[in-house]
Amino acid sequence: MATKTGDLLAATAPRAVAVVRGISDDQLDLPTPCSDYTVRDLLNHLHDVVVNFQALAHRRQPEWAEKPDHLAEGWRDRFEAETAKLVEAWSDPAVLDGVSPGLGLPQETVGGMVLLDLTVHAWDLAVATGQPYQPAPEVLPPLCALTEQLGPTARERGVFAAPVGTSSSDAPEIDRLLALTGRDPGWSALD
Repeated sequence: MATKTGDLLAATAPRAVAVVRGISDDQLDLPTPCSDYTVRDLLNHLHDVVVNFQALAHRRQPEWAEKPDHLAEGWRDRFEAETAKLVEAWSDPAVLDGVSPGLGLPQETVGGMVLLDLTVHAWDLAVATGQPYQPAPEVLPPLCALTEQLGPTARERGVFAAPVGTSSSDAPEIDRLLALTGRDPGWSALD
């Protein structure tokens, strides 16, 4: 029996993996909507997120301090394999019980955080490299709710920037999610 978090990650993972596989080596130095990150930096960060949130699912302490360059030979295949392990880890119903010893948050919230990272950073990488990206529609409502819940603390800690206004109240849900994280949904590397 899978968890809702596992199901949402299973819907998101192939879309993120497709974006990562679509990045060519000559695009690694391009800017991203995350102003402090190039494509290379963001790929390394996302790989760390995928691996460390596997540890959090198993209630182990993650290794955030290590910052290796994961983009050696076969990096796209390794990212896909690690993402599959992430989905598997968060599909076990026992993983959602209690509080994360690594973050001190309910495990269900921690699972939502990795879903948010995988979804939003896939968008970041897609727009930075000129690829299409549509998140799994079923992830957007819970991610918008989670982002609204975590937003004040995340902004205080520098994880999110200030919210960006969307052009209309009927903006696509992905635009609202991006805006809540401080991203401009219309971002372009040409700006």
